[in-house]
Amino acid sequence: MTLSTLADPAELGFDAGRLARIDAHLKAKYIDGGRFPHAALLIGRGDEIAHLSVMGDARVGEPLKLDAIFRIASMTKPVTSIAFMQLVEQGRIALSDPITKVLPEFAKTGVFVSGGGNTPFVTRPPASPIRMIDLLRHTSGLTYSFQERSNIDAAYRKLGFERWDTESLDVFVEQLSSLPIEFDPGTAWNYSVSTDVVGAIIERLSGQSLDAYFAEHIFGPLGMVDTQFDVPADKLDRLPDCYVWDPVKRMKMYDAGAASAWRRKPGYFSGGGGLTSTLADYHRFARMLLNGGELDGARIVSPHTLKLMTTNHLPGGGDLTQMSRSLFSEAENAGMGFGLGFGTVIDAPATMTHGNDGEFYWGGMFSTAFFIDPVDDVIMIFMTQLMPSSAYPVRREIKTMLYSALIG
Repeated sequence: MTLSTLADPAELGFDAGRLARIDAHLKAKYIDGGRFPHAALLIGRGDEIAHLSVMGDARVGEPLKLDAIFRIASMTKPVTSIAFMQLVEQGRIALSDPITKVLPEFAKTGVFVSGGGNTPFVTRPPASPIRMIDLLRHTSGLTYSFQERSNIDAAYRKLGFERWDTESLDVFVEQLSSLPIEFDPGTAWNYSVSTDVVGAIIERLSGQSLDAYFAEHIFGPLGMVDTQFDVPADKLDRLPDCYVWDPVKRMKMYDAGAASAWRRKPGYFSGGGGLTSTLADYHRFARMLLNGGELDGARIVSPHTLKLMTTNHLPGGGDLTQMSRSLFSEAENAGMGFGLGFGTVIDAPATMTHGNDGEFYWGGMFSTAFFIDPVDDVIMIFMTQLMPSSAYPVRREIKTMLYSALIG
């Protein structure tokens, strides 16, 4: 799918000269500076596009193009969360339901007490069961292997949970449920494989594989023709090289586009991080979100559902710095809560950057990011391919410069 024609930035309330500063900054600091291999940026207001740019090489000697297909990692999570809430709207599941209603394997799951490595885990029964809402807001007690801070995430690494080479989501659920959770559900926030578990619930409730469900109920209706878990052979030339940060070289090859792991169908479809997409496709998804759940006559969810999803659901109304056990507990996450699949701004001044209360957002580990500001009617989508996303503060820099250009 191609992107629509750019509007006059001035008619959308932007100063074109100030928008141009963003490209100059990205090129000088990140592309010419050898920090990113490439970058693509879309800034929109309402349904219109005010600014669009691509720079750098998709592969060595091949300039990045607008139709590039990016590994969007955790920007998959909002898609999976929207899919789950479609089932909530149909009365097939409720946020208050225990996950054992659909995944009885978790009836045996206990809270970590001790053990790990060569020592068997010792657990205790949880004070309350993991509920559906705990999966959506990451208060389940599950974790991620890449956090590398506990014996539990070490057990995740041993089983290869984030490689998606487990033979099916059912096997993943069985293995995951045999390990302890880190805390009583609902008492803290920990970034985790929770959204992969949401994907398993969608599969069991719908009777469809996750890729088929997404295609029928989200991607098809929205016209997202280039968003998928595995990149087909006739589109593989559009997949850029992907890098990992290196302290010496700055960038080291992680996944070459021509021989990418994303050219193969994964063992299971990761609702937490498996999708690839384009600027054009994700812009359509973001426009649907900004428009209250509808785009071009296709109703995906209701406005009330979206309002529920973008409201802070952290226990006690806290922010990530107060509730997170590990990642996202840093000071720059002050004023940021978490809804049902999205981060959400609950105290804009506390974030120490520009924006409004009610903005919702997320990103992926390859440094992709998006945010939607319903107050100023703004959409921002940034794509590149460098892991980890914490290597550079590019997201905050783009946001600051974007709002500095918004004058009307």
